[in-house]
Amino acid sequence: MIHDLIEKLLLYGLQRKLFLPEDKMYIHNRLLHFLGLQAPEETQVTAEDDLEKILTPLLDWAYNKGLFAPNTTTHRDLFDTALMDLMLARPSDVSHTFFSQYQQYDPSYATKAFYQFNKDAHYIRVDRIALNESWDVETPYGPLEITINLSKPEKDPEALAEARKQKTKNLYPSGPLAKENIGYAGSLTQSARQTLRFIPLSLAGEQWYFQFSPYVYYNEHAIVFSGEQQPMKISEKTFMRLFDFIDQFPHYFIGSNADLPIVGGSILEHDHYQGGVYDFPMAQAPLKQDLLPFGNESIRAGIVDWPMSVIRLTGKDRQALITTSTHILTEWRSYTDPQAELYAFSNEEPHNTVTPVLRMKEGNYELDLVLRNNRTTKDHPLGLFHPHQETHAIKKENIGLIEVMGLAILPGRLKQELEEISKYLLSEHAEQLLSTSPYTEKHTHWALKLKNRLGQDLKEENVMGELKKEVGTIFSSVLEHAGIFKDSSEGEKGFLRFWAHCQESWSK
Repeated sequence: MIHDLIEKLLLYGLQRKLFLPEDKMYIHNRLLHFLGLQAPEETQVTAEDDLEKILTPLLDWAYNKGLFAPNTTTHRDLFDTALMDLMLARPSDVSHTFFSQYQQYDPSYATKAFYQFNKDAHYIRVDRIALNESWDVETPYGPLEITINLSKPEKDPEALAEARKQKTKNLYPSGPLAKENIGYAGSLTQSARQTLRFIPLSLAGEQWYFQFSPYVYYNEHAIVFSGEQQPMKISEKTFMRLFDFIDQFPHYFIGSNADLPIVGGSILEHDHYQGGVYDFPMAQAPLKQDLLPFGNESIRAGIVDWPMSVIRLTGKDRQALITTSTHILTEWRSYTDPQAELYAFSNEEPHNTVTPVLRMKEGNYELDLVLRNNRTTKDHPLGLFHPHQETHAIKKENIGLIEVMGLAILPGRLKQELEEISKYLLSEHAEQLLSTSPYTEKHTHWALKLKNRLGQDLKEENVMGELKKEVGTIFSSVLEHAGIFKDSSEGEKGFLRFWAHCQESWSK
């Protein structure tokens, strides 16, 4: 059986052009050695397109032969990553292919081919991503996208117990985005990265790298990270890098998480951006109000019709856009407005920053600046402009770049919790059942409101659909909580006060 699986894996690699036909014998011998086999056996097999149908029994065989232990997801991932890498080209060859395709065809062709390579190489684990559940929900701001994230496996208890025994000081590689990850065999605390390949880029005269996320949330979900491990910092240099990237890849969007805790991403210690080929809900949202331009009359400015506070700048002059956005950022950093409960500092601790997103649209640059503030209060200890307590059952974590743009990444636990809620909600004893179950207790308040609102219209055939709609509505509230200037007449006045401040400071 094992020789049949090896031959199928080789046929898979040939079909997906992971290696050339003249390399097949060389790779076959490498696979034999890796699996502890002395010689091949003659086999007659047909090609298999589904990689999991090859890897799953192959890993079962390897475990039974004692090639790895215990038989956990973590240990299987470490083993199959090393196995797949035996069929892949070296990083320099992958980069060479990428830039050859970029020159011969166009940027879109090159990134699409690189994306497919990452999927074929099993770096992007398509089988796990397929487990995610997604749906759209109509809101006053247009459709929002909801995803229950089931693709990232939780660590096995055995792996966690073993990992606790290992020292974490002087960790190598120094973080998940360090360039030293390439080729790294992994450990119980860090993922194997032998199948990782990234593309070197020059952004604002600096060395950066382009790769794909292994657990993609949208088409060509790319990560662009600094070659030097430096903290996230939004500055004029950020805008220069974003425009340099878009000039090289005009079919992409690119954006940055904010650079402060609570409103920033999960990796603040390493400067990086995210991009891809995807039209997020925020990008589709229209302007609800034009703003009087300053500095350069060629730039159109406006407030986006969105639950968060977003300034959109549009134009063809990249330098003018960089100058204008830098001025807005500088003024926002120190801007305080007690009427909007907005304070730039607590003592010397800064609170104001932005989440920038850049794209090309109809021949113009389109730059969205999402205003952020991470101040905490007694009533909102996790953040005033952060998901409030009543939404924590659905979303408690930071609102990062992807969610700012209208795509909710919700925890995998929610799948089972919604299934449990759907069972209890139609019962006469719904409140008792919901409030006593460990899966649903935290959801009782909003689930009962939904039941009371729909009454007899809530039926067995539509209960899950209604629950999913309500999750989307709650996510809309989450984004409203994160907005500085609310969608109200008072919020509009506050937004205009800030813009007038920017205009006045520019004229000085």
